[in-house]
Formats: sequence, C-alpha cells, structure tokens
Amino acid sequence: MSEQFTGSMQALTFTAPGKISLTKKPIPKPGYGEALIRITTTTICGTDVHILRGEYPVKPGLTLGHEPVGTIAAMGPGVSGFTTGQRVIAGAITPCGQCHSCLGGHSSQCRGKPMGGWRFGNTIDGTQAEYALIPDAMANLAPIPDQLSDEEVLMCPDIMSTGFGGAENGNIQIGDTVVVFAQGPIGLCATAGARLRGASKIIVVDAVESRLIMARNIGADITLNIKNSNPVEEILRLTENRGADVAIEALGSQQTFESCLRVLKPGGTLSSLGVYSKPLTIPLDAFNAGLGEHKIVTTLCPGGSERMRRLMSIVASGRVNFKPLVTHRFKLGQIIDAYELFASQRDGVLKVAITP
Repeated sequence: MSEQFTGSMQALTFTAPGKISLTKKPIPKPGYGEALIRITTTTICGTDVHILRGEYPVKPGLTLGHEPVGTIAAMGPGVSGFTTGQRVIAGAITPCGQCHSCLGGHSSQCRGKPMGGWRFGNTIDGTQAEYALIPDAMANLAPIPDQLSDEEVLMCPDIMSTGFGGAENGNIQIGDTVVVFAQGPIGLCATAGARLRGASKIIVVDAVESRLIMARNIGADITLNIKNSNPVEEILRLTENRGADVAIEALGSQQTFESCLRVLKPGGTLSSLGVYSKPLTIPLDAFNAGLGEHKIVTTLCPGGSERMRRLMSIVASGRVNFKPLVTHRFKLGQIIDAYELFASQRDGVLKVAITP
C-alpha cells in the first residue's frame, strides 16, 4: 500500500438544482482495489450541465465530473503494476470487469444496472476536485504515453470514447454515407470516428459556423448550416433520395432525433448519442409504421483500461488531433465561471480544461 494522504481538498459539489459550490472535502483513502489519483486536468461535460439544471438527479453534496487525467497518489491493497507519480487516465465509465454484464460485453451497464458503469459524478464522487478515487483500478487505470500531454488525452475518458462508440455501434461500413447531427465535442468525435471507420461521404449539420469549419478539418465532406437550408431536404437531395446509411444523433433533442430518422435509407441505422431530458416520440411516417427495417442503437461511453489504451494509441498515431477542442482553460477555483461559460455556449466554447 502506498503512502496515505490526509487533510482536505477542493471539490466542486452539487448542492441543488441550479446550484453548485466549491467546497472542502477530506482527501479520500483508497480501499481494496482502489487507487487515489491527483487530478492534473479534467473538464466539464454536457451531462454535468444536465445535472446542474436538475434534469438528471444526483445526491446533494456529490462531487461532479467524470473525465480524469492525473497521477497516481496512492494505491489500495490489490492494485499492482503501477507506481506512485505515474501519469494515468480512467474512463468516464468505470466497469468492474467481472460481473455478467461486463463479461457479456456490456460493461457500461455494469452489475446489470442501467448505466451501472457510470459512477463518477453519478453514484460516487467525481473528478472535478484535487483528488479522485478510482474504483476497480486494475480494470480502469491506463498509463498515459510519455509523448502525450494532458490536453491531448483529455477527450479520451468520455467525449472521444462516446463519439467513436456512436460510429462503431452504427456499424459504419467502408463506402457508407454518414450524417452527423450536431457538431459539439461529441458530434465532432463522431465525425472523426466515421472517417476512421471508412465512410466515403460524411455530411454534418449544425447552426454554428465555427463548429462546421472544425468539422471539415476533422473529417467532414459536406457541412450544412440549419440557418441556411432545411437539412433533411438537403441531405435527401445530396444522396439522390437514397438516404444515409447511418445517421448519428449527437445533441439529445426531439428535432435532431426525428431528422436523423427522416434522412435514413430503408434498412439504415440511427445511432443515438444524445442525453434526452424529455420523452421522445417516433413519427409514424418516418418510421414506415415500424416496417422500414431501421435500426435504432444507443451508446453509453465505453470505458475500461483497454478502451483507454486503444483511444490513446489513436491519438499517438496522429490520425486524430482533438487538442483544438479545448478552447478555454480555467483553474479549479474558477470552475463555477467555467460552468457558466460552458452551459451558455458563449465565446465559441467547445471544451474547457480545468487544472487544480
């Protein structure tokens, strides 16, 4: 067992819907199978904003955040193969790696619970703090290659894994036409993932021109600004009314979900990545009364150490560069200001880097 830390740390906690606060908490001590990491960089996710607004319930006093980059500070019994001071990441989803869900290939639904693998900032204290406990560390910690900076791997724990997961679960084939609705951080990663999967035509949709420019830099072939045209009509025109093989929904709204369905070819796949805060309805005509042989698949950010290793290997290869997604930087003491900026989507913000 490594040296145990004592004292207190700063942590961003959920207080009530619409209210978060930077508070002092005891530095946690790692138990069996756990590791304590000192957070060197983390970030804010759209899901954190859903929690702040009361659209997804968590307990008051919970530390928020689920995207850790840091160094190992201490290890509990049962953790081996790592050293204190070693640079590591863990996924936003931290599966146990041993239950029937994990062994059956659905580790995000760990222990047979819906979203059971999502623990950081949901059922246990998260990563927007000076220190964080990593559960089931042997299944979740992944060493960061020396040549990669914190910001180069910051997208791996969630945004990159989620966006790529949407492309993977959409089963994109070489030569496919793929549409991605919304080019926020997850949508941009889905666009890059579609390119890596072999799509020959990638059409992306957004209302922010700067995001469409970035989408072109990251792999999009055609960009559509919803302020200038009806994207459904334009996509059908661009595909000669054939429709897209795969449509990826990366916003979490009824309108974009329905638009994805309307641009699909018969037998196409709708890959949903959005977090929905209201009930969804499926339009009867777009769904061909249930007889169009469409597939609707959802993805919860794949996690685990091997997933993180693979994502970092893609970054190290130079095939993707997500550093430009980090548009703003804040210290942990400024994190409430960072939330306000990120939630309001001002000043061209995509992702913020938080450094304790």
